[in-house]
Amino acid sequence: MSKPTPFDRELPFNQLPLLPPPKEQVMTVEILQAVNSANKALAELKGFAKKLPNQSMLVNTISLREAKTSTEIENIFTTDDELYRALSGNDAQLTGNAKEVLRYRQALWSGYYYIQEHGILDTTLLISLYREIKEVRDGIRPPQTETTIKKRGSGLLGGSVVYTPPRGEAVIQKKLDNLLVYLNDDEKYPYDPLIKLAAAHYQFEAIHPFRDGNGRTGRILCLLFMIQKQLLDVPILYLSAFIIENKDQYHALLNKVTAQRSWKDWILYMLKAVEETAIYTVNKIQEIDDIFERTKALLNDKLPHIRKETVEKIFEQPYISPKSLINQNVRSLNTAKKYLGQMEELGIMVPEKMGKEIVYLNIDLLNLLAET
Repeated sequence: MSKPTPFDRELPFNQLPLLPPPKEQVMTVEILQAVNSANKALAELKGFAKKLPNQSMLVNTISLREAKTSTEIENIFTTDDELYRALSGNDAQLTGNAKEVLRYRQALWSGYYYIQEHGILDTTLLISLYREIKEVRDGIRPPQTETTIKKRGSGLLGGSVVYTPPRGEAVIQKKLDNLLVYLNDDEKYPYDPLIKLAAAHYQFEAIHPFRDGNGRTGRILCLLFMIQKQLLDVPILYLSAFIIENKDQYHALLNKVTAQRSWKDWILYMLKAVEETAIYTVNKIQEIDDIFERTKALLNDKLPHIRKETVEKIFEQPYISPKSLINQNVRSLNTAKKYLGQMEELGIMVPEKMGKEIVYLNIDLLNLLAET
């Protein structure tokens, strides 16, 4: 094991070592076995998603769950009902926690399209993710911002400093540049992508390049990296679910890498997170698809004039307004209201008043998404 870098939690950790971690710590038999298991689970998820008739229908629901849970890790809570009701309205009128969650989801999709266009992870992408998540216009944390990471809770140690990230724009940028080369350059750093993902996620959180929103930005970066490396086609891995269920271990292992340069347990934790959430996501998508197919069959039998594209629309999110149903197949607001009313009579949709507008709830989908 390499000798730990001198570390004082009260001082900026400008000596944070660059990537990669020592090879002997990341290429153990145990880690390589975990890599194989995680890659197998991801391959199953990617293959299963390709079989779906419309991936975007289900990607939207899964990405929303990821957004909600990722913000909960930062102690930003919103109820499912509040969130989905907000989705059926005007995003510009949103406030509070629901708005934070939806900004995360929008940042995730913006990052996805950036990767599709540019193919690389770079500082421009990271800053744009941060700006969209936090709805700000600044960038790399300036030196006068004396950021510290403090212990949460109200106990004796609550509020005490556990880590002070590097300080100074040049220092931060140098470490970010190293992180991005490590992720992008597979010739210089020929490690399995999932080992890179684990190491890079620690490094990003340790650099802590922005004033706020680093955790959410870092988790989006994980998903975008898997898409860049073609481990996933679309951002459907519900990674934050595992982290929030194992949050104490998550923070303890991050601190262990910082203080002791002990990488093995952290990398194993992240590999387990990928494997278990890939399996979870396969099961969740299967459940959503099963409900979709049953609903489509019922409508084919009872309301054959309602086309498949309309059925897909009511599965994009649990709440929908009549105007959101309008497309090339449903051309008027009156037709949309008529179709939703007919689906209400079949028990598929439930009307609910939101302000002056009536929205419709796909109750089976909402119940499924609320399950952990």
